[in-house]
Amino acid sequence: MSTPPVIAVTGSTGSVGGRVARDLAARGIRQRLIVRDATRAPDLPDAEVRVARYSDADAARAALEGVETLFMVSASETADRVEHHRTFVEAAASAGVRSIVYTSFLAAAPDAVFTLGRDHAATEEIIRASGMSWTFLRDNFYMDMMELFAGDDGVIRGPAGEGRCSLVSRSDVAATAVSVLLDPAAHVDTAYDLTGPEALTLAEVAEKISAVRGNPVRFHDETVDEAYASRAGYGAPRWQVDAWVSTYTAIASGDLAAVSSDVATVTGRPAQSFDDFLGAVS
Repeated sequence: MSTPPVIAVTGSTGSVGGRVARDLAARGIRQRLIVRDATRAPDLPDAEVRVARYSDADAARAALEGVETLFMVSASETADRVEHHRTFVEAAASAGVRSIVYTSFLAAAPDAVFTLGRDHAATEEIIRASGMSWTFLRDNFYMDMMELFAGDDGVIRGPAGEGRCSLVSRSDVAATAVSVLLDPAAHVDTAYDLTGPEALTLAEVAEKISAVRGNPVRFHDETVDEAYASRAGYGAPRWQVDAWVSTYTAIASGDLAAVSSDVATVTGRPAQSFDDFLGAVS
């Protein structure tokens, strides 16, 4: 009997990668968890752990030997994230990985309003040039993060205006990833836009949070100058502040308002609404 192909999963210590790893384990799928710290790796059946950082080409190549399909969660936000991605993708290709499933971002483009979307566009190009087959999961902002956008005073502040955003849940992104990993050949060289079933303004987001949680949350539409000023005290580097502010200006631009049916197409079930999400985690 031939040995089943190995799936490698990155990000298993995080929210999306962890969900993917647990789902695959529950299905009895053999996988290899690529982590930076072996002590933090989840203890799952049919899973072996290998240690490698995206920036360490030799370790990554060794960790990915024998892997057929790679689930690559985008790295933590840094000024040199694209170069870390390049190193890891090139190591994967060198190790003989045949297909890569990458968590990108909705409306990723070299000139994306959301500055970190430019990183994703650059990474997509690196993957396309690698010779591996690919699937891009272009998720919108996570529903899971919306309550964290509110300050201690219950105010979501940012220059989003009346722009709309088709938020998606992390669980839907993970479920889509698992569906692709189970049959990567059916999704070769395809980009999926992962969104929820509706596009909301941040004022509507605040209203829904308030209604479910019973605590008042509201949206304050800052100007761009006000947004930079209100974030200046954190001492973050300019690229990081640009990313924070452009989270809101990207919503204002309309770039993140498109509603896609790709979650349902890939998983066979409807994408979760924000109301359903809030109810599930209440």
